[in-house]
Amino acid sequence: MDDVTPDALDLSRYIREGDTVVWGQACAEPQTLTERLMQQRADIGHFRCFLGIPATDTVRPDHADLVSFVSYIGSGGNRALHRAGRLDVLPAPYSSLPGLLGAGPLRADVVLVQLPPPDGDGRYSPGLADDYLGAALRTARVVIAEVNDQVPYTYGPRTLGASDLDVVVRTSRPPAELRPGTPDSVTARVAARVAGLVDDGATLQFGVGALPEAVLGLLTDRRDLGIHSGLINDAAMDLIEAGVVTGARKTLDRGEAVAGLLMGTRRLFRFAHRNPAIQLRDTGYTHDPQTLAAQHQLVAINSAIEVDLSGQVNSELAGGRYIGAVGGAGDFLRGAARSPGGLPVVALPSTAGPASRVVARLSGPVSTSRSDAGLFVTEYGVADLRGQPLRVRRERMLAIAHPDHRAALEAALEEQGAPA
Repeated sequence: MDDVTPDALDLSRYIREGDTVVWGQACAEPQTLTERLMQQRADIGHFRCFLGIPATDTVRPDHADLVSFVSYIGSGGNRALHRAGRLDVLPAPYSSLPGLLGAGPLRADVVLVQLPPPDGDGRYSPGLADDYLGAALRTARVVIAEVNDQVPYTYGPRTLGASDLDVVVRTSRPPAELRPGTPDSVTARVAARVAGLVDDGATLQFGVGALPEAVLGLLTDRRDLGIHSGLINDAAMDLIEAGVVTGARKTLDRGEAVAGLLMGTRRLFRFAHRNPAIQLRDTGYTHDPQTLAAQHQLVAINSAIEVDLSGQVNSELAGGRYIGAVGGAGDFLRGAARSPGGLPVVALPSTAGPASRVVARLSGPVSTSRSDAGLFVTEYGVADLRGQPLRVRRERMLAIAHPDHRAALEAALEEQGAPA
């Protein structure tokens, strides 16, 4: 194992032209390594990077002179890449990422990880993310670790030893942060309706953004909630700290909040440090259909860009721009549908500016099919489409559309000749 300083790190010694490079997403980005990678790209030659959710502006469109970028998501800084025509979009479910990055077409040649200092036995914890990195680490030719003493030591089944690392670069810098969004009044109304669906003892899954965070903020009067999610954020931490989330009624991982990564602020990182109540697991576990179906009363809370009257969901494209992802929504919605007492929920404001987000026909791809439709929530109500024929689905979806758009939606149905 090479132990080098940041200034002495020459990545061209380890990364070959044509390689695929993968690193931890969001707060888990090893910023010293990724910054160095972009600076030294000319020394390496053409290579490919797989990007997750960005929490920094490390990667920019001008870096695409020598780097090909591919990602499953178009949020944050990835939007600039997409607008510039420099992002290859992978429209794949989140549960497929371990296979793609481990031994599939996107197999990682080099993995960059951010780790805390090792424990007394010389073992490194996953720090801020296990997620899809586990699969990439198992098959990568080279693993380069940024060992950052400001990264929390977290718990989970996977640890790394010195023999798993080819290069170690020691740093001390604050990890990237993702701060909670502030919901507007409409989002707050949607969140209140979703929160009303969550009973004591439920196990929660939630996505990224102001709406899921707002829902979590309204659950402070619940008891014995659990968490099994792709991520843990500051709002979830608040519920754990308040004793609302105990995991006492979970079927699996009782007493533990399970997620793939931490996405939040330093306050969350400090809370997670050596806290056994938080367990980081890989995507193969967090998104596993059997694990999800076995969870007690799994409530999956996901958002959408638009939904149609039959229950199809577009969570990827808005105005022709890729701003979202297929993501894990389908995985979690199907898991919640099979969970005893579970609720598959898609929540969104009824409008985006002057446009309705409940539509007669999607303007983008079908990210989640109508066969997986569960409960849809806007500020105007809850439409339960489970087990309902198309006629009833249309009626229920019209009832939660914005009143100003309902007549136009009905007219569009007539033009399409929708059967009764």
